[in-house]
Formats: sequence, structure tokens, C-alpha cells
Amino acid sequence: MKKFFGHLKTILKHRHTVIRHCFRAGIGLQGLRHDLSKFSPTEFIPGIKYYLGYRSPNEKERELFGYSSAWMHHKGRNKHHFEYWTDYNTVEKKVMPVKMPRKYVVEMFCDRVAASKIYRKEKYTDSYPLEYFLNGANRRSIHPETSEEIETMLRILSEKGEKEAFKYVREYLKS
Repeated sequence: MKKFFGHLKTILKHRHTVIRHCFRAGIGLQGLRHDLSKFSPTEFIPGIKYYLGYRSPNEKERELFGYSSAWMHHKGRNKHHFEYWTDYNTVEKKVMPVKMPRKYVVEMFCDRVAASKIYRKEKYTDSYPLEYFLNGANRRSIHPETSEEIETMLRILSEKGEKEAFKYVREYLKS
């Protein structure tokens, strides 16, 4: 029961933080739909089983099996993940990343900041989401323009703080 309530508390806290961020960013209604798939049995049950409290249960499932069934389900249903945005490129004859629409880049920003806050707790700083993003650069397959856009948002957060970052994000959505 401890893992059940621990996982439930973590995803609810994360979701509510993302919703608040989405409202600040100007995509409040989109935020209300954020990560609803986490409550499906395909994602929720492994979340309980591999719950750790300080990092995603998907990472533990991946360590054990070489993949995460919960993550495979999640990324295919949530457009704020760059992994969702891949398609077969007829010129290159392979699956490649495609550019994300702005509203999902903004939701991805809100998601990354919220996840950093939830998992880092009192160790969170505004520079951590950027550090995390840059540390994963070699393992990521993301459209170059999308990568540049999210990195810009995270740099503003790191260098100027949340107020300026959300101001930038609202302007980015309008342009």
C-alpha cells in the first residue's frame, strides 16, 4: 500500500504542478489534460510496482527489462513528449524526428520543470532542468528546431528565473 499511495501522490503532485505551469504559460486547458494516461492500468500498475520516490518508475522498469512498457504506452499518447513526434521520412527511408507544434513544446517545458521540482524536492534549482536536458543530449533523437526551442526556454529559466521564462513562453506561443 505504501508504494500505491507513494506513486499516486507523486503523479498527482506532478500533474497539479504542470497544470499550474500551463496556466502561467497560457495553455491552461491543455494542462488540464496533461498525463491522464498515467491513470490507465498499463501505466499505473508498473508505476506502483517500480515506485522509488526519487526518480521515475519507468527508469527502474527499463533497468530490469531493457524497456519500459509504461513509457512505451505513455509516449505514444502524450504529444508533449518529443518521442511522440517521429515519422517515416520517405527521403531518408527511416523513422526520424519531426518538429513539434509550439503548444506541445510549451507543455514539454512545463512538464520538465515540474518533474525537476517533484523529483529534486529541496535540491531543485532553476538551472537543474537545463542541466538535465543537456546531459541527455547524446541519447536523444529530437528535431533540431524543437531542441533549440526547448533549450532556449530552459536557458532563460536557468539564467533569469521563472517569471522571465514564463513571460518568454507566452510570447513564443503568440509568434
